Amino acid sequence: MSLRRLRIGTRLAFGFGIILAMLIAALAADSLISARNRAAMIAGLELSNSKSMLAADIKSALLEGGIAMRNIGLQSDLAAMKKEEEKVLALRKRFTEARDKLLALGLDENEKKILDGLSRIEHETDAPFREAIRLITAFNTDEAIKQISTRIDPLNQQALVEINKLVDLQQAATHRVLDDAVDSGRQLLLMLVAIGVIALIAGGAFAWATTRSIIQPLRDAVHVARRVAAGELASHVEVSGNDEVSQLLDALRDMNGSLQKIVGEVRNGTGSISIASREIASGNADLSSRTERQASALQETAGSMGQLTGIVKQNAESAREANRLVVSASDIAAKGGEVVGQVVGTMGSIKESSRKIVDIIAVIDGIAFQTNILALNAAVEAARAGEQGRGFAVVASEVRNLAQRSANAAKEIKQLIADSVDKVDAGGRMVDQAGKTMDDIVNAVMQVAGIMREITAASEEQSADIEEVNRAIAQMDEMTQQNAALVEQAAAAAQSMQDQAAVLEKTVSLFKIETTFVTVSQHEAVRTQQKRLLSSSPLKLPLGTT
Repeated sequence: MSLRRLRIGTRLAFGFGIILAMLIAALAADSLISARNRAAMIAGLELSNSKSMLAADIKSALLEGGIAMRNIGLQSDLAAMKKEEEKVLALRKRFTEARDKLLALGLDENEKKILDGLSRIEHETDAPFREAIRLITAFNTDEAIKQISTRIDPLNQQALVEINKLVDLQQAATHRVLDDAVDSGRQLLLMLVAIGVIALIAGGAFAWATTRSIIQPLRDAVHVARRVAAGELASHVEVSGNDEVSQLLDALRDMNGSLQKIVGEVRNGTGSISIASREIASGNADLSSRTERQASALQETAGSMGQLTGIVKQNAESAREANRLVVSASDIAAKGGEVVGQVVGTMGSIKESSRKIVDIIAVIDGIAFQTNILALNAAVEAARAGEQGRGFAVVASEVRNLAQRSANAAKEIKQLIADSVDKVDAGGRMVDQAGKTMDDIVNAVMQVAGIMREITAASEEQSADIEEVNRAIAQMDEMTQQNAALVEQAAAAAQSMQDQAAVLEKTVSLFKIETTFVTVSQHEAVRTQQKRLLSSSPLKLPLGTT
C-alpha cells in the first residue's frame, strides 16, 4: 500500500506507535524479568539466611551445651547440678529442633550429608552424656571429667567441624544467588540494547519513507506557488493521493483557477474604472469652485458676527463685574451694620459694668469708713489701757491710716468711673447714630445691586441670542468647509482612482491567463459605465451656491 494514500498524521502516528510499542514491550519485559530476578534473589537470600541462622543456632547450642557440661562437674551442690543438667537437656533439645527445622527447608546432597553426620554424632554422644551425668551426680568428678574429655569433647569437635562446613555452604549459596542476579541483569541489559537497536532501525526506516512521501509533493506545491507568484496562471496542477499535501495541491489548483477568473474580470473592469474616474474628477472640479465661493461669503459673515459677539460679551462681562462689586459693597455695608450693632451692645455692657463698679466702690468706701471708726475706738481703748495697750494703739493707728488711704483711693476710682460712664454714654449715642447711617447705606446699596442685576441679565440674554446666531453661522460655515473638503477629497480620490486604475491595468497585464476567462470586452464595460453616469441624479449643492 502506498504511503501517499494515508494521511500524514496517520503515518506519523503509525511510525511513532511502532516505536512506542517496541519501547513499551522493552519496558514490560524489563519489568517482568526484573521482578522475576528480584523475587528469585530474595527467595534465595531468605533461604540461605534462614539456613545460616539455623546453623548458627545449632553451633550456639552445641557450644553452650559443652560449657554447661563442665559447669555440672564444677558444682558441689546436688540442686545446682540438677539445674545445670536441665540446662544441658534444654540445649540438646534446642539442637534437635534447629536440626529438624533445617531439614524441613529442603537441602541439597552436601547439606543432607552434613546433617546426617550431625545426627550420627548426636546419637553417639547420648550414651557418654548419660554416663557423665551419672558420675557427676555420684560425685565421681574425676571419672566424669575423663568421660567428657575422652568421649564427649571429640564428638563435639566433630559436630563443630560439620556445622562450620554447613555455614560455609550457606555463604557460598549466598554468593551464587548474588552472582546469578548480576548475570540476569547483564542479560537484561543486552536484551534492552538489542530491542533499542531494532526500534532505532525500524524508526529510521519508517522516518525515511515518510519523509520521502512528504517532501516530493511539497516540492511540487512550492513549484506551483512560485509559478503563481510569477504571474503564470495558465499552468496545470497534477494531484495524486489523499494526504494533506495532496489536499494542498488540490487547493492550489482551485486557487489557480479562481485567480484566472478574478484576473480576467479585473481586466474587464479596469477600463470602466478609468473612464468613470475621469468623469467624477471633472464634476468634482466644478463643484469645488462653487463651494469655495460660498465658503468665502460665509467666512466674511462669521467674522462680522464674531466682532459683534465680542463687543456684547465685553458689555455683559462689565455688567457682571459691576454687579459683583455692588454685591460685594452691599455685603461689606451689611457686615459694617452688624459690627456697629455689636459695638452698641458692647457699649451698653460697658456702661452697665461701670455702674456696678460704682456700687462696688461705694461699698468699699463704706467699709473703709467703718474700719476708720473701729480703729479710732481701738485707739481710745488702748489709751485707757495705759502702758499695756501701747502696742495695740500703734496697730490701731496703722489700721486707721490704711482705712483713710482706702477711702481716698475709692473716691478717686469713683470719680474716674463716673467720668468713664459719661464718655461711654456719649460714645453710645454716637454709635447709635452711626448704626442708623449704616442702615441707610445698606438700603441704598441693595437698590443699586438690584438695578445692576437687571442690567446684567439683559446683557447676558442679548449675548446668548447673538451667540446663538453666531453658532448657526459657524455651523453653516463649518458645513460649507466640510463640503469643500469633501469635494477636494473626492477630487483627490477620483484622481487617485484614475492613477490606481492605470497601475491596476498595468499590473493585471503581467498575469498570463487563458483567453476563455475574458468574458466581457472593455468597450462594452465603458458603455455600461457611461450609461450609469448619465442616468444618475444631479449633485445637490449647499445653501448659497449659484
